[in-house]
Amino acid sequence: MTHKSDICCIGHITLDKIVTPRHTVHIPGGTAFYFAHALSGLDHNGFKLITSLADSEMKAVNEIRAKGIDVDVIPSRCSVYFENRYGENQNERTQRVLAKADPFTVDKLKEANAGIFHLGTLLADDFSLDVIKHLSSRGLVSVDAQGYLREVRGEKVYAIDWEDKLDALRYIDILKANEKEMETLTGLSDPHDAALKLSQWGCREVLLTLGDGGSLIYADGRFHEIPAFYTPEVVDATGCGDTYMAGYLYRRSRGDSYFDAGTYAAAMCTLKLGHSGPFHGTDSDIRNVIATSPRLQSNAVNSLQS
Repeated sequence: MTHKSDICCIGHITLDKIVTPRHTVHIPGGTAFYFAHALSGLDHNGFKLITSLADSEMKAVNEIRAKGIDVDVIPSRCSVYFENRYGENQNERTQRVLAKADPFTVDKLKEANAGIFHLGTLLADDFSLDVIKHLSSRGLVSVDAQGYLREVRGEKVYAIDWEDKLDALRYIDILKANEKEMETLTGLSDPHDAALKLSQWGCREVLLTLGDGGSLIYADGRFHEIPAFYTPEVVDATGCGDTYMAGYLYRRSRGDSYFDAGTYAAAMCTLKLGHSGPFHGTDSDIRNVIATSPRLQSNAVNSLQS
């Protein structure tokens, strides 16, 4: 029997071209990349990464392994190649897909074993409904909705609805979506209404990230509103959603409340926004943001000191 991890993130490592008003950079990316790096500076015992990419991007895997992360690689003919363009408002971006990787399949994941599986979807065909069902029989399933809402036509990415959402959400324990994604999924623009709808469709925990408006968590019949922290300078928002989920699942797997885990995740995003590339802070850095932020509710500071 394979070793059971606390958290297993599954997703493609990509080659990303990031264009902002200030610079253009070429770096690895994708949920798998940002999630693994976000946990590399924390106590990552019990974390495993399963990724798929072409040999040309193996340098990114070697760098993650050098940080002590356990990584399994499923070979792919190509790696995903994204171009992300941002304007002055980092909450807005346009994308092109210049290459696609092979999807994950039940056969390739039959040995996966974890308390929580986080599926870092990038494109709609990364994980089939059969994969979600299979993994739900082996642990809790956490999904970032973004990939299921992206259709590639030529090189351009278009927003679409998730065709299998009503079937899939019955097997998904934790769902993360941003403002645009929640509206595409539910047709509702109010985060509270959207969270309730997603919960009614089967999700136990619904996480909605709202940019500089913070985030909203709905679980166990209650809303938990997480304020955004002040960021001196927004350099690059790429990977912030993945960083948020890494922090949230990390703290939830260690017994934190929904609010405390969301607060920890939000603080990680604040640090990530200040530079290009993945999060590379420590637990002390995160808790310093929490302790010194004027926007955080005072009762959360005390509960996050241990």
